[in-house]
Amino acid sequence: MNRRLMLTGFTAVAALSMAPVASRATEKQPFTDAAFKAAQAAGRPVLVDVFASWCPTCRAQKPHVDAMAADPRMKEARFFTVDFDTQKDVLRRLNVRSQSTLVAFNGREERARATGITDPAQIRDLLLRAL
Repeated sequence: MNRRLMLTGFTAVAALSMAPVASRATEKQPFTDAAFKAAQAAGRPVLVDVFASWCPTCRAQKPHVDAMAADPRMKEARFFTVDFDTQKDVLRRLNVRSQSTLVAFNGREERARATGITDPAQIRDLLLRAL
């Protein structure tokens, strides 16, 4: 009986502790010119993630980029995803030549760019440069 009560209590505490994290998450959205320009004009931190569904490096980056999107320091940031295979016009405008490219802007100013990094600390540092 005591074991059941303890497990119920732990489950309740775990559920409550996860609720604030979910509410702080910054939503990633597909790249559109209008949304990107609006975020830049507002002077927001803007993060562009160029991915391809077939790319193992992109898959390795994803959990680290998602973790940064949930970081409270990034609450004002806008995260945009660019599909490497279908959004070639965006790639040209952003001067991106490879999938697994991350680009950090603060407003209209590009602050950092990297391709193929999968180390969580490097990804975090790159994305924080947008602040």
